[in-house]
Amino acid sequence: MLLLSPPSTSLPSPLRNSFSFKDGRARSHTPLKLVGMAKESSDSNNDIIEKVAVAGGLVSTPVIGWSLYTLKTTGCGLPPGPGGSIGALEGVSYLVVVGIVAWSLYTKNKTGSGLPNGPFGLLGAVEGLSYLTLLAILVVFGLQYFQQGYIPGPLPADQCFG
Repeated sequence: MLLLSPPSTSLPSPLRNSFSFKDGRARSHTPLKLVGMAKESSDSNNDIIEKVAVAGGLVSTPVIGWSLYTLKTTGCGLPPGPGGSIGALEGVSYLVVVGIVAWSLYTKNKTGSGLPNGPFGLLGAVEGLSYLTLLAILVVFGLQYFQQGYIPGPLPADQCFG
C-alpha cells in the first residue's frame, strides 16, 4: 500500500521547490514522498505452519507420483506395506496435497494472491507442485475410471491386495 505524504522537512530535497511556467504564471510544485507500508510477517505461528506445509508437500508429491504410476500400471494403488504404513503414507499424502491447494485457494480469495514464498521460496514451489499433482490426480483417476470402470477405494479390497 502506498501513501502520499508531503516530504520530510528534515531531509533537504534538490527538487523541493520546482517551478513551472504554464499560462505565463509561475507555480510552485512540492514533490510528494511515496512511503511503502508493507506488513512485516514475523508471526512465529505462521512460520511453523509454513515449514510444516513445505515438509509435508515435499514428501507428499513424490509419494503421490509413485501412487499414480502404480495405479496406472497395475490398476491398484500402493500396497499396504508393513503394518499398513505405506498405504497410510499414501492416504495422508493425498490429504496434504488437497489441504495445501485448499489453503492456497482460501488465501487467494482472501488476499488476492497465493501463498507467501515461505522459507527459501519453498512454500511457493510446494504450492505449484500441489496444483500440478492435483491435475495429475484428476487425469490418472479419470483414465482409471474410463479404462477399468472403477477407482480403487482407500482401503484394500478384493480386487487389490485382498
